[in-house]
Amino acid sequence: MNLNDDLKKIVLAGIGAAAVTVEKSKEIVDTLVEKGELTVAQGKVINEELKRKAAEKPESAPKADTDALLKDVEKLTPEQRAELKAKLEQLDK
Repeated sequence: MNLNDDLKKIVLAGIGAAAVTVEKSKEIVDTLVEKGELTVAQGKVINEELKRKAAEKPESAPKADTDALLKDVEKLTPEQRAELKAKLEQLDK
């Protein structure tokens, strides 16, 4: 009978381990789903904030680009500057 009791205990321990594993797995999955939903929600908030900020700021050339452009204009020949001036006047119209 002692062997029978030991075998019964081993089987019950295996069933108990499986039950605990299922419970813990469910808890872990629920936690991961909750964190995933939270991350998606935070991503949406950040995305909306970026869209709002992008809409608020007028698009303009950064100062470094403007400085580089002015240096390039200084290197132009008088004929090239006249062409550029004509083009700029045309764009202003």
